[in-house]
Amino acid sequence: MVLWVFGYGSLLWKAGFDYDERLVGYIKGYRRVFYQANTDHRGTAAYPGRVVTLEAIEGAITWGAAYRVSGDDKEALVLSYLDLREQEYDQKEHVNFYTADCLETPTVCNVLVYIGSSDKFKNRFWAGPAPLDEMAKQIARAVGPSGPNYEYLFRLEECLHELDCVDADICELAEAVRKQMNSSKGVNVTSERPEINLTTEVYSCLENNHMIPATEHR
Repeated sequence: MVLWVFGYGSLLWKAGFDYDERLVGYIKGYRRVFYQANTDHRGTAAYPGRVVTLEAIEGAITWGAAYRVSGDDKEALVLSYLDLREQEYDQKEHVNFYTADCLETPTVCNVLVYIGSSDKFKNRFWAGPAPLDEMAKQIARAVGPSGPNYEYLFRLEECLHELDCVDADICELAEAVRKQMNSSKGVNVTSERPEINLTTEVYSCLENNHMIPATEHR
């Protein structure tokens, strides 16, 4: 048996499992959005962060990476790991995956992807859309056990850039977050190569919630 998993968020820089092959490509009919609240890694129940999910839109594409896992035992282990890691997502979908050298015919079919839906009855972590400045302020301030929410966003932006898969919406949001952080005391963030420092608000949040930044698990 062979399992393929599509990563479009933190799986891009930290898969967290052994895989046999990694392909850069995209899926059709979805766009990447910061509409999923996060309380277990990049935020808390008192002050949730925002992470990416997928929104179904006709004609849209989302770039990312597909990971191949071979072997029944290995597949079961990876699925068990991902079900725990992605527990705040309520949907599992199977999609076609395309690469740059094969735009019309799927390179891989039946690729697993985790999605947080907009159905609030099934997905209690749905944060939904908000004005850009409002989302930027939330991401600039939220902190969880895996670290600051803005670090997640900046890592995603950098990773997509390294894959030559620049996402204009992600870049716009990252720039808005930098502006929020630049307005806070003790933070020096540039649009080219940000030096990520914890703000006074971040340290306060860590102290109040008895948390320290930990390894990314999402």
